Amino acid sequence: MSYLQVLIELTVGYLALFMLVKWLGKTQISQITTFDFISALVLGDIVGGAIFDGEVGLLKLLLAIGLWGLLIFITEIVTQKFRKLRYILEGKPAIIINQGRLDWNEMKKNHLDINQLQQLLRSKDIFSLQGVEYAILENDGSISVLQKANAGEQKKTLPLTLISDGEVILKNLQKAGLNKDWLYQQLNTHGISQPAEISYAEWQPGKNLFIQKYWP
Repeated sequence: MSYLQVLIELTVGYLALFMLVKWLGKTQISQITTFDFISALVLGDIVGGAIFDGEVGLLKLLLAIGLWGLLIFITEIVTQKFRKLRYILEGKPAIIINQGRLDWNEMKKNHLDINQLQQLLRSKDIFSLQGVEYAILENDGSISVLQKANAGEQKKTLPLTLISDGEVILKNLQKAGLNKDWLYQQLNTHGISQPAEISYAEWQPGKNLFIQKYWP
């Protein structure tokens, strides 16, 4: 294989991957999920193998990138439409500290030890678990923290998602001590007849139901 051929295939592969990532609409690298990470590895292997394999030409390289990109795109569409598949492919956040208490079951499920948790908290400039009301381990391995209220402040609580992508999340509705009758009554006061009209709705103690409708 000549140096010119390597240069051409590397350049074409780079441009093709760049356009593919822009087309798929990926965000910062720190926000990728496990599935995105695997996809990146496979795409890198496709390009690397094609460059150093003299029998693979530019057309085969572009075809491989295009087909793999199409599969990723289809997967993204499916996860947008079906929430259960989204959880399987992308995972879901885990509440590691709940109302100031460590949830050891969630720690074990996510293979997280106390030293790793402390390191994640320090990355948020938090050096003591005592000041943490809630800590959520996100899909990308980062942590989100809600600190305890200061003296005299109202106790902080996590909002609960009651409707997502037009579907009622019954588990969260029950956790909030509410029911469907209450939810539909709230929707009616906003001139909404069905949850399918709503992209997102969340509830927090002491606050009104927050609703975001789909744009017409």
